[in-house]
Amino acid sequence: MTAPPPRGGTATPGGFLRGLFDIAVRAAQPVHRMAQALPAPPRGRTVVLGAGKAAGAMVHALEALWPQDAPLSGLVVTRYGHTPPLPTGLPARIEIAEAAHPVPDAAGLQAAERMLALTHGLAADDLVLCLISGGGSALLTLPCEGLTLQDKQTLNRALLHSGATIAEMNCVRKHLSRIKGGHLAAACAPAQVVTLAISDVPGDDPAVIASGPTVPDDSTCADALAILTRYGITLPHAVQAALRRGDLETPKPGDPRLAGQQVHLLATPQQSLQAAAEAAGATGLAVYLLGDAIEGESRDVGRVHGAMARAVAQGRSSLQRPCVLLSGGETTVTVRRAEGPAPRGRGGRAGEFCMGVAEALQGQPGVWALAADTDGIDGMEDNAGAIVSPDTLARANALGLDLAGHQQRNDAYGFFSALGDLVVTGPTHTNVNDFRALLVL
Repeated sequence: MTAPPPRGGTATPGGFLRGLFDIAVRAAQPVHRMAQALPAPPRGRTVVLGAGKAAGAMVHALEALWPQDAPLSGLVVTRYGHTPPLPTGLPARIEIAEAAHPVPDAAGLQAAERMLALTHGLAADDLVLCLISGGGSALLTLPCEGLTLQDKQTLNRALLHSGATIAEMNCVRKHLSRIKGGHLAAACAPAQVVTLAISDVPGDDPAVIASGPTVPDDSTCADALAILTRYGITLPHAVQAALRRGDLETPKPGDPRLAGQQVHLLATPQQSLQAAAEAAGATGLAVYLLGDAIEGESRDVGRVHGAMARAVAQGRSSLQRPCVLLSGGETTVTVRRAEGPAPRGRGGRAGEFCMGVAEALQGQPGVWALAADTDGIDGMEDNAGAIVSPDTLARANALGLDLAGHQQRNDAYGFFSALGDLVVTGPTHTNVNDFRALLVL
């Protein structure tokens, strides 16, 4: 990758940022670090279970690395359309099911029921390999007693629109599930459980990734109830009462059923950001890594990043240009209630971030930005994210697009689609959270 020119040219600033994103995604593919994390085949059976947007790619990596003469079977579930093509000559010993995300559906429920059934009869000589990645919370749906699939769908929508952090959402999900929050690993006892995970959460806490189906949970029913109260989310009376009584508690640290379990992180947001930083630095640009665990309201985080880049461009910062600012993390979007005749918009965290950046930059010359979700899907749309350039607002004004109106409707998709500035990749078969890069020339 060569240093991008200030204006025009074949290696445009936007293309340069897209190249950094592609490097970050490649660094997060499961095949890179799986071999050193795999245990030896056991004396008994090896059963593979798992869920997440990267589950298909993780299965294919495992199939290629696991000895062909060693028995291997199991089931994982991934998002619709996120199963990569099976490499030529690779056996398909593990079933890959598909289900809905971010709102669960009946296919996810069926997959979770089948997965739990596969744990029956496991013995101490057996090995369970759990392939876990972001998105598993919605894909692995098995509601607690008294809660229906429709109830879980309503709950997921409310949580997604509430502005709750991923840790808060997953705390609630754990206590309303029969498979998350350590329940899956407990069901596997006395077999050995080895979890191979790809992190999409700030801090890389395995108990938060996909709501931690294979690790102990130190949160409580009281914590889950407090989160629901904080965001004004209600549950059926019987389930709410069960939370108050502590009847829906999860397996805790020290639970003997989870003793000796292993967890290996195959990819993290920091690793992907570091790969992008090294590529940018190799071009002679200064690189400032702002952190891999930045949280907060997406639009506000975008405003802060934009203000920082604008200060650098104007020489009002200790940071030196030309440079690249990189950050990761999982921000939130609080969906505003639609007012007036205009419908609620479309978009996700990356698009909301980019609207905040554009607002803060105010057309500042010499600054470009890209934000995209590393799984290739921003929210529920077909784009990974968007790009902001110095002429974004001028082109928007020429087209009659009102940035403030799009922000009010949470309509990042409509805004950047009209400008032709969506980043579209399709499913990337991995997921290490949001990637954000700002180029200051």
